[in-house]
Amino acid sequence: MYDDGRNRVAIDYVGPQVDGGRFPIKRALGETIAVTAYAFADGHDQIRVGLLYRKSGQAEWTIRMMDYEVNDEWSGSFPATEFGDYLYTARAWVDRFATWQSDLRKKLEAGQNIALELRTGAPILRQAADSAAPAEAQRLRDWALLFESPDRIEPAARVALGQELTEIMAKHPDRSGATTYHLELAVLVDRPKAVFSAWYELFPRSFGPPGAHGTFRDAERILPDIAALGFDVLYLPPIHPIGQTHRKGRNNSRTVAAGDPGSPWAIGSSLGGHKALHPELGSFEDFQHFVRKAAELGLEVALDLAFQCSPDHPYVTEHPEWFRWRPDGTVQFAENPPKKYEDILPLNFESDHWRELWEELKSVVRFWIDQGIRIFRVDNPHTKPFRFWQWLIEEVRRDCPEVLFLSEAFTRPKVMAHLAKVGFNQSYTYFTWRNTKWELEQYIQELAQTDVGEYLRPSFWPNTPDILPQYLQYGGRPAFIIRLVLAATLSASYGIYGPAFELCVAEAPEGREEYLDSEKYEIKQWNRNARGNLGPVIERVNRIRRRNPSLQSTRNVELYPIDNEALLCYAKATADRSNVTIMIVNLDPHHRQSGWVRLPLEKLQIDPHRPFLAHDLLTDDRYIWQGETNYIELDPHVMPAHILRVQKRLRREVDFDYFM
Repeated sequence: MYDDGRNRVAIDYVGPQVDGGRFPIKRALGETIAVTAYAFADGHDQIRVGLLYRKSGQAEWTIRMMDYEVNDEWSGSFPATEFGDYLYTARAWVDRFATWQSDLRKKLEAGQNIALELRTGAPILRQAADSAAPAEAQRLRDWALLFESPDRIEPAARVALGQELTEIMAKHPDRSGATTYHLELAVLVDRPKAVFSAWYELFPRSFGPPGAHGTFRDAERILPDIAALGFDVLYLPPIHPIGQTHRKGRNNSRTVAAGDPGSPWAIGSSLGGHKALHPELGSFEDFQHFVRKAAELGLEVALDLAFQCSPDHPYVTEHPEWFRWRPDGTVQFAENPPKKYEDILPLNFESDHWRELWEELKSVVRFWIDQGIRIFRVDNPHTKPFRFWQWLIEEVRRDCPEVLFLSEAFTRPKVMAHLAKVGFNQSYTYFTWRNTKWELEQYIQELAQTDVGEYLRPSFWPNTPDILPQYLQYGGRPAFIIRLVLAATLSASYGIYGPAFELCVAEAPEGREEYLDSEKYEIKQWNRNARGNLGPVIERVNRIRRRNPSLQSTRNVELYPIDNEALLCYAKATADRSNVTIMIVNLDPHHRQSGWVRLPLEKLQIDPHRPFLAHDLLTDDRYIWQGETNYIELDPHVMPAHILRVQKRLRREVDFDYFM
């Protein structure tokens, strides 16, 4: 049975929603959550729809009236003013007053007698008076008497259709018989860095004196350089003690030479595990000083969260029940055939003691939060249970909603998407292997212009310590610039494995997409000022990103046609179109390419009959264009891309700072 059979409004849908409301959507502090509802009633009565929202934990809903759009669709929005979780839904009801007022107007315009219709409206006003303030209540009752006066029809009609009565009645709606949507939908509100960030990855151990293991104090010396390049997140691979058993040598060799430092991802030794620091990096005091120094420069330190162990990790002897033991008495090491990681042991999440394991791993995250860390890059999350991640992230968000988790999962599409659904704030993507125009257009449309964008925030990485794509191996310096511009402008968040990318390192083992002489297994000596380094280009791109709000979102990307398959054109704009950037990228790192780009002038609010200025923010060149079709030519050995700001009206004197 229905609770009240007099409820006449149906609400078919409220969204956005993910998997029928099973998972939350994601937004950042300061963003507006736009909500759509499909609502209607039987017959021709008018309805009203209210958007209900509240912060999780609050008892009372805030209600905002939604606007009718078309075809029984309603729209509304509410602001994300605090970190944490919000809930939202919709409530709809028949608006007896608006229905009566509309019918009255129709009969009056048709020249019909409206005396009876006016009397019908009087009880509606008296009911509203019961909830109104004394002054308004008295006016409503006086008007109800007026409506019942047969000799005052003309003044009664003016009041009935007047703005004053309409506004008062809107403040006192009769929501009896209201229908509330059956789901309370959730939105996770993160800090803005969850949406817009630029990451730089480095190994602190590679920044010591020649031949020595670097320390946090050594690495501090390059922090000003990283900040000057325009990055705001400094990501460190694991900084814990490294195991000795089955330690890997150079190039992942099982032959270890004296002094080989081992892979930082082989976590744990007699000196401690996930809550310990590698002693050659320094003390906790040194680490905290490093974090504070970075913060002073506008850099936030992100740590690698790798839930795995070396054979020497204290967990192995203290909690053998957390590992999968083989018949010969050894623990199964990690494998990804044909790759073998003999120096790494995976944890057994199917252990009968899984609850204790979960709690211990949560305590690891809490420990580093106490050390001042608020961003974690999670290594291979797709190799651990999804329910664990959902639980862990919810537990951490409860007390520390500002903490961010980046999912490092180059895995199957649905697995990657599910990790985002269960709570990861950012996600690695397949951008690393999307090279052609068709691949890039299809992929950015999927990420930015479908429901995927409601829950998955992409982070584009052209390279990582594990991955040196073939495009970078064979494309030379232009290829690195191309991938930099694409990553930094297609996505609002991106990152680079820093020194190797800056120096256009492209040496790989034959037939493999990984670095020869990988820094994962040895201490490097980087000369970041070497000839041909990309520092100036990187700094320029990051400065353009900071100064142009249109580049600080991913979901606003628009693809524009250009008649050359080697050229990709796309644009981004703020909601009010006050800031528009147009990117044109030559995807061919070897040859000059040209073509004609077609711009949607009406959408860009550009007069097609007047010339306009296109200012290339990368090179500071300026082009006078007119009309929707304009010529482009890009030489990858000069600059393989444009990032254009459009000035809609030419001025006699151009203020250069206007564009940047």
